Amino acid sequence: MASSDIRAGRLRAWERVTEWPLIAVAMIFLVAYAWETIADLHGTPRMITEVTMDVIWVLFVVDYLVRLVLAPARGRWFLEHLFDFAVVALPLLRPLRLLRVVTLVRVLQRNAGLALRGRIMIYAAGGATLITFAASLAALEAERHEPGSSITTFPDALWWALVTITTVGYGDLAPVTAIGRTVAALLMIGGIALIGVITATLASWIVSTMAVESAEEEAATRVQVADLQRQIAELTEQIAALSGTTAEPPASGRDTRREQDDGTTV
Repeated sequence: MASSDIRAGRLRAWERVTEWPLIAVAMIFLVAYAWETIADLHGTPRMITEVTMDVIWVLFVVDYLVRLVLAPARGRWFLEHLFDFAVVALPLLRPLRLLRVVTLVRVLQRNAGLALRGRIMIYAAGGATLITFAASLAALEAERHEPGSSITTFPDALWWALVTITTVGYGDLAPVTAIGRTVAALLMIGGIALIGVITATLASWIVSTMAVESAEEEAATRVQVADLQRQIAELTEQIAALSGTTAEPPASGRDTRREQDDGTTV
């Protein structure tokens, strides 16, 4: 077996083993981040949440490095996982915490390519909900203490994130910081992508439904054609049987008279 095949097998095994643990630590990260941001923690509680998030970030760095080492084609794998690289390679900057929260979506969607249409819709809805929640946290953290900011509470931040990702944009709330506007841009892009996923999924469902109906109609037509062919074959056999059974011809008039003469001779 080639070394690339061995590494590919080990990579799949590593991803299977670490998938749920990574989901668990990402959820812990999300809870710690939400608690710190919404409660506006200070002192020891804030230090606890900071240490927790830093440790989880280190775990994601280790996971990324292991997967990079085990990848059969490291260069190609690196190019296909630039988002993961951005999450782990950039320093622990506060504006980039949103990326580390979105990592949870990446972990949940590792097997999305093999999912059925219904599961894809669930992934899209769950991912959109998670991204909206994380974006509201990032915007609140960036905007809360800024002069002239309209996003100063978590409900306001959540409302702003919701109208932004759905591309509604009422304009009643708007970020004033560079970080907040960056989050807004990412949300807009995510909203457009989400609409595209939903539209494509619905179109695929309609096409598949029509294909199933067409296949059922075609199958019914084939059954009818087969039944007609069977009936025609039976009629053909009956006609052939009737044609082969012919009545014996009657005796000629001369033979009949001779038989009568012979019968009357004394």
